[in-house]
Amino acid sequence: MSNHENHGSIKAYITGFMFSIVLTVIPLVLVLNHLLAKTALEVSILLAAVLQFVIQLFFFMHIKDGEGPRYNVMALILGIVFVVTIAAGTIWIMTFNSQVQ
Repeated sequence: MSNHENHGSIKAYITGFMFSIVLTVIPLVLVLNHLLAKTALEVSILLAAVLQFVIQLFFFMHIKDGEGPRYNVMALILGIVFVVTIAAGTIWIMTFNSQVQ
């Protein structure tokens, strides 16, 4: 068995790269041209970030590939739990500190 069978094709990498570029340029254009209100802009940036994350997982990290143990998916879920916990805690603390002054 070849060592390259777990890697994606050039077409998949180029497709993922193009999606990543588009999902990077869209929020940049929205911010630089002031095209949306603040809340809509924040939601669109967050949506682009989540889509960017999904593109990275499927096209570059090959989360959907393989039929063996899903240790990488379990590690990914644990990492997401850590990130969400830290981000939510940070936002909660910053909100609390802004009200105390």
